[in-house]
Amino acid sequence: MAKQLANPIASLVSVPLQLNYDDGYGTGGDGELWRLNVQPVIPFSASDDWNVISRTILPVIDQDGFPGAADSETGLGDTLQSLFFSPKALTESGWTWGVGPALLLPTATEDVLGAEQWAGGPTAVALRQSGSWTYGALANHLESFAGDGDRADVSATFLQPFLTYITPTQTTFAINTESTYDWETEQWSVPVNLSVSQLLKLGDQLVQVGGGVRYWLDSPSGGPDGWGLRMNLVLVFPRP
Repeated sequence: MAKQLANPIASLVSVPLQLNYDDGYGTGGDGELWRLNVQPVIPFSASDDWNVISRTILPVIDQDGFPGAADSETGLGDTLQSLFFSPKALTESGWTWGVGPALLLPTATEDVLGAEQWAGGPTAVALRQSGSWTYGALANHLESFAGDGDRADVSATFLQPFLTYITPTQTTFAINTESTYDWETEQWSVPVNLSVSQLLKLGDQLVQVGGGVRYWLDSPSGGPDGWGLRMNLVLVFPRP
């Protein structure tokens, strides 16, 4: 089960709750942001040979001290919906892969919490699991096609290479980056995340709990800086 959780497109229903904290925002660097990402993963069997995996990211955001020092907002951010079409069988060399569309939905409840744009583009993932190791990468590219004409267009590429190691006691050690290149501003956001998680059974419910730190190697002017924190709770629902 821990090995399936290390696979972003496993045929496994799960609901990850990912809480992130970062600071260093704003012109004075005093702003801070809490972001709870609700990320349900729901697989469907499309045929004898193919799965379709729905991955949703709905952020709940609390930010303080930016854009201005007296500004504070709490609410929903924009939703990212991805669908991966993935063959059930591994490749001859043992790789799993999936491709499909990604769609950014303007669900933000406050102007500053979202882009106020509809955006879409391709997404893809490829990974290999060998013994205790899982390694691979996930990527997408989004281009805006509708929305508020007074707001900046969305044109962004997301890259997430990842590496995990699972011990015999179902403890998972992971490292990844969640890098984004904004083609409009020509700026990178590059956090490196280190985390450890443990698979547990609470009564009849399987859960994975964990946490870690991240360091921002690069970010736009006024963006996060230095170290950040991440905590995870994943509700797991094995398919019969």
